Amino acid sequence: MENGRNRGFEDKAFLWLVIVVSLAFLWIIAPLYAPILWAIVIVILFASVYRRLCARWQKPNLAATATLILVLLIVVLPITLLTLSLAREGAHVYEKIQSGDLDIGTQFQKIFDSMPGWATDWLNRFGLTSFSDLKVKLAEGISKTSKVVVQQAINVGQSTFTFLLNLFVMLYLLFFLLRDGDSLLHEIRRAVPLRPETTDALIQRFDVVVRATVKGNMIVALIQGGLGGIIFWILGIQGPVLWGAIMALLSLLPAVGPALIWLPVAIYLIATGGVARGIILIVFGAFVIGLVDNLVRPMLVGKDTKMPDYLILISTLGGIAVFGINGFVIGPLIAAMFISAWEIYTASRTPEAS
Repeated sequence: MENGRNRGFEDKAFLWLVIVVSLAFLWIIAPLYAPILWAIVIVILFASVYRRLCARWQKPNLAATATLILVLLIVVLPITLLTLSLAREGAHVYEKIQSGDLDIGTQFQKIFDSMPGWATDWLNRFGLTSFSDLKVKLAEGISKTSKVVVQQAINVGQSTFTFLLNLFVMLYLLFFLLRDGDSLLHEIRRAVPLRPETTDALIQRFDVVVRATVKGNMIVALIQGGLGGIIFWILGIQGPVLWGAIMALLSLLPAVGPALIWLPVAIYLIATGGVARGIILIVFGAFVIGLVDNLVRPMLVGKDTKMPDYLILISTLGGIAVFGINGFVIGPLIAAMFISAWEIYTASRTPEAS
């Protein structure tokens, strides 16, 4: 009897030790959660490629290395080149603003002069009784923005080091996850204190949501950003690469993303006399760029995840608000796991209820 009590106490103590050590481990690796997350995501996306190479060559190390090189060529290199191009064009636009070639105040003056009476009355309610007031507020905003840009320029070395460190961690971890992923997954199945069928269902759900979210959102972002950049280039709007990249980033927000860019630009064109260009941009944005979001995204994301559009939107927005850019994966993933967990729990209680 006494031995049974001691054994029970030892089991509980060891369980608490496992919990504490696990929490401590998570606390230690928390600063590197982004490269760890993307290593797992890329492993899920490229696991089939690795398995095919491994089956052909019968050499796991060589197959993992080849897959890693493929990831560098297909994913890392294009994103790096796009980022450099975006930074170069952003710097060009900033230099034009600083030199006076792009006078934001003059552009706002044109919009202000072409406004109808009801619009100026609306501005009067906010104390903008003259353009000079608006210009002062605009100057204050540009001044604050300039300070942020200068601060970022000072920290560029540190940011570059952090980026390179995260990239190294991601690629290093990616190699071992590719090579040892199956055995690691087997150990996770053994360690998780759930029924095997429940664990398999959750792991399968995790895999499906990651594939659908990343693949679907990335494809939609590339299409919408590319279409936005092309129409900006055709209409002669400055910085088409910059605006296209921003629209691609904003397309991670379902339904409203790219319109946050092309709609204000269209209104600006119409207000400053470019009525035809503004109308073309509105029509193209609503019926071409918007059509991609309405047709392609539900097919690639909602169909595979089996989640309603409103839940995808809410979880994406919430994920981005909490985790930043990584949230467009984490948000829908948490929502999908939440639904799956409750579905499994409800199904397990159904026989008891009947």
